[in-house]
Amino acid sequence: MPDNLSPEDRRKAMRAVKSSNTSLERAVDAAFQERGWVCQRHVADLPGKPDFVMVEARLVVFVDGDFWHGWRFPLWCEKLTPYWKKKIERTRRRDRAHFRKLRRLGWRVVRLWGHQVEKDLPAAVRRVAALLRRPPPQ
Repeated sequence: MPDNLSPEDRRKAMRAVKSSNTSLERAVDAAFQERGWVCQRHVADLPGKPDFVMVEARLVVFVDGDFWHGWRFPLWCEKLTPYWKKKIERTRRRDRAHFRKLRRLGWRVVRLWGHQVEKDLPAAVRRVAALLRRPPPQ
């Protein structure tokens, strides 16, 4: 499937895509605040710059868009141009590397997918709550 935009128009369109404080993140943030959970946002000192960091619980939460982070990527990757396929494959590799680094540093990692947040935010928040009830790793 060829790109119907010129390279310059594509660059402009891509620059307009937000990478932080997205509508999904704002919804999750509101749900966390409603429960009184204290979180740091976009902590650059941690691998992957997690969207939410709960320091005392040693828990990080990523809120990832389905397309950009490749939810069920093997099922639809063949529909993409080589450029997009490579781009999303790199993102998935980077996400896995960040996950491993965070785990090695003693953090618990939760990835909330965009479709999960949109479809059932309370269920997504319950996943985080379940981990918060457990003591953090030593």
